[in-house]
Amino acid sequence: MTRLARCLCTGAPWLLFGCAVGPDHEAPRPALPGAWSTIEGSADDRSSVATSRTADLAEWWRTFEDPVLNDLCERALGANLELALAGARVREARGLRSEAFGGLLPDVATRGSYENVRFSENGAFPFPAETFPLYKAGFDASWEIDVFGGQRRELEAAEAEIEASVEGLRDVRVSLLAEVARSYVELRGSQARIAIARRNLEAQTNTLELTRARLDAGQTTDLDVARAEAQVSSTSSVIPTLEIQARQAIHALAVLLGREPGAVAAELSVEAPIPVSPSEIPAGLPTDLLRRRPDIRRAERRLAAATARIGVAAADLYPRLFLNGTYGFESVSASNFLTSGSQLWSVGPTVRWALFQGGRIRARIEVQNAQEEQAAILFEQTLLDALRDVEDAIVAHSREQARRTMLAQAVASQRRAVSLASQRYAQGLVDFLSVLEAQRVLYAADDALMQSEQAIATNTIALYKALGGGWMEDPESRE
Repeated sequence: MTRLARCLCTGAPWLLFGCAVGPDHEAPRPALPGAWSTIEGSADDRSSVATSRTADLAEWWRTFEDPVLNDLCERALGANLELALAGARVREARGLRSEAFGGLLPDVATRGSYENVRFSENGAFPFPAETFPLYKAGFDASWEIDVFGGQRRELEAAEAEIEASVEGLRDVRVSLLAEVARSYVELRGSQARIAIARRNLEAQTNTLELTRARLDAGQTTDLDVARAEAQVSSTSSVIPTLEIQARQAIHALAVLLGREPGAVAAELSVEAPIPVSPSEIPAGLPTDLLRRRPDIRRAERRLAAATARIGVAAADLYPRLFLNGTYGFESVSASNFLTSGSQLWSVGPTVRWALFQGGRIRARIEVQNAQEEQAAILFEQTLLDALRDVEDAIVAHSREQARRTMLAQAVASQRRAVSLASQRYAQGLVDFLSVLEAQRVLYAADDALMQSEQAIATNTIALYKALGGGWMEDPESRE
């Protein structure tokens, strides 16, 4: 039985409520893996571990226990312009929903006019050549009875678009919080690397002064002094680059807070440590992404809207039923204008049916079917990208832990190497180049270790973002 036949079989209620042509949306049920393939533990006591436990990630940034980061995130949520723009899009979608709902209600208009009228003496129905006044006033009403559900499908699409815009707002929030935290970690990482460079520069400067003293005492050569000076200059040259990175991170944070680039420089220029990742990151299960990731939820809602619009286009294949009415007064004299004799009214149905439009209606249906297919494909692609984001973040988080452990061991060993090289050089057992090389390697290892600390924090943030953390259900979003 066709959908039209089913509508006809419902009898009289069909005239009042009708039925909706086109397919009904069914939420996708994708097949997902039962667990993350990259979750593993770590032997390092300082390491944070991604687990399959599910937890509330609405305020994940607080797990770093950094008051400055907490403050920056809260300020960004209150002042970021991208977030404000996404909020305006939600209000726009709600306005469009109200407009679509209005299409289900009658249109009522009032009118009134005054005219001086003279009819033709030479017309088909001749009248005397007299001019007389004509007063008119009343109401006109028209109501399209949504028999085949085109307007209800339009309202359904508008509702889905509201929900999609709300998910878009949440997605902006997720990205905003991750960007604030990432920029903050980049700032603290650059500051820490500047401190390492300056400590090594101080040690290298002391070595240079010692070498110059030994040259004055005739215990070394100009070559050793030149090498020491070159190492000092090389380390010094790194600091401006790191200062640029730190300043750019401050500028990025200020803009994320809706401020001019230099607005937060004073409060963030003081050095502070890189935030320490929590001991456990609850990654949950792959199926949790359907609930947590706003971009997946938004893609599903856009699929729902595209499905509803097929019904909007399909409704044009069927007749449109209107109930029209007029009530008012008409008189040639103002004195009896509002009397019962001046009343006029009419009421009755009107049917419109587009019998031939050169195939345009079916073409529009085909377009909507293709757009629904695109939305379904986009949903699947968004889901796959989300799964990859989480798997990538988990493996990066885990393997960087192992890298940091090895770098910490390398730094400890290299400190010992510098001490031994300095002692043996003082005893004349090794040349000065061995001391310089040991200092150079120590600085590189120190810097690499700090970069690894920064990468761990950044990877933790990336994992929280991939999991869709940073928002919670807002009752107002359902209004």
